[in-house]
Amino acid sequence: MRAKLEVIALALGVIGLFGIIAATAIPTWRVSAFIGANLVVMEDLWEGLWMNCWRQANIRMQCKMYESMLILPPELQAARGLMCVSIILVVISLFVTGFGSRTSNCCGDNMKSKNTTLALGGCLYLLSFLTTIIPVSWVAHTVITNFYDPLVVDGRKRELGSALFLGWATSGILLITGIIILFSYSKQRSQEEEPYANAHHMVLRDVHREGSIYLERTPSSLHKHHQYV
Repeated sequence: MRAKLEVIALALGVIGLFGIIAATAIPTWRVSAFIGANLVVMEDLWEGLWMNCWRQANIRMQCKMYESMLILPPELQAARGLMCVSIILVVISLFVTGFGSRTSNCCGDNMKSKNTTLALGGCLYLLSFLTTIIPVSWVAHTVITNFYDPLVVDGRKRELGSALFLGWATSGILLITGIIILFSYSKQRSQEEEPYANAHHMVLRDVHREGSIYLERTPSSLHKHHQYV
């Protein structure tokens, strides 16, 4: 059972890694909203963490890298750093989980060390889940708030891009992966502690027997009298 869970966690971890890389790279975190004056301009604008792309009617799309990170709003600056941290955490989690698997030669036959390594990998997956969902939700909250703010002009209003939905899906995969690994660890831990618990009960039973007083039953004098009669 544990081997199957480890294979599932490894597959989900790889999917999560590719999902984070894709969400970080594609420039569709914020897209132009076709409302008000934008219906006349018909300009399609994409804003990502590394570049922005725009396309007017009958003109192919052009993309340009940001000249400086300081020109980005705070939520995109934080998203760029946190998504990079998420990629690093997932890569480390994959290696740590691989070292803690049963098929790995790491730690030899020491199952306790392997279980500890596996639990560390699960915690890293949960941490990568947090570093992924926080920037995605922050950017989405800013987009929705500005969209319904009457003080923001229509030309500066944006809608949720596909990168945000990909980020939410990836964070869910990372959360499921961390839960599966920690569940496998807890199940294995309980199986290891069960023999020790049984041995402890046996020792207590032996001690109780040694501490008890054995009273030998002796025949009564009345029983001897009846024998002679």
